[in-house]
Amino acid sequence: MNTLNNTSIQKVLITAGPTYEKIDPVRFIGNYSSGKMGIALTEECLRRGLEVELILGPVSEHIYSNLNFPLLHITHIESARQMYEACMEIYPKMDAAILCAAVADFTPEITADQKIKRKGEMTIRLVPTQDIAAALGKIKRTENTEEQHPQKLVGFALETNDEEENARGKMERKNFDFIVLNSLQDEGAGFRHDTNKITIIDKAGKTEYPLKSKNECAADIVEKLLKTI
Repeated sequence: MNTLNNTSIQKVLITAGPTYEKIDPVRFIGNYSSGKMGIALTEECLRRGLEVELILGPVSEHIYSNLNFPLLHITHIESARQMYEACMEIYPKMDAAILCAAVADFTPEITADQKIKRKGEMTIRLVPTQDIAAALGKIKRTENTEEQHPQKLVGFALETNDEEENARGKMERKNFDFIVLNSLQDEGAGFRHDTNKITIIDKAGKTEYPLKSKNECAADIVEKLLKTI
């Protein structure tokens, strides 16, 4: 049952999980993201009758039994480049996007075709990956027409210091409608936990939430998205 007759948001793009940046066929640069928060957001959107395009990085979570819905389409990716290409193709067709994935900021300049043998020290030159959030912020549809509504864009910030200042700066640079702040200073929040402690920041101010399950956090985030004008 679709419970969203009072909103223009019907199709949502969600990014989740880490990206792996290959060094050689057996090694990569990655991070600790489990994809749990993005999966919780996906499930919450589906419960509310939204169509979801999930762009999912490499995760070990067994999610398919929970996400077997006709309104869900999953695009599996591994690298930041693949996620960028998928987002740029899919977002123009969506009403909103929630960028929850932990995308690598850097990738090896050269990827070896064969396993690199251990021969003492090794230097790996890294180059920046494409800035997915900034790219989507630039193409975000802002005009309201008879055929299309303005798009919404939600980002995440995981910070270790100057959390609110850094999150607000990111929100403005990336053209987010609001940003969800996590702090690694909060026990039980961040990567690999089943709980999270979030602060939702927009241009009008901020709302701080207590430590909750990631499913409960997802409900708060989606509720905020659906109320964002």
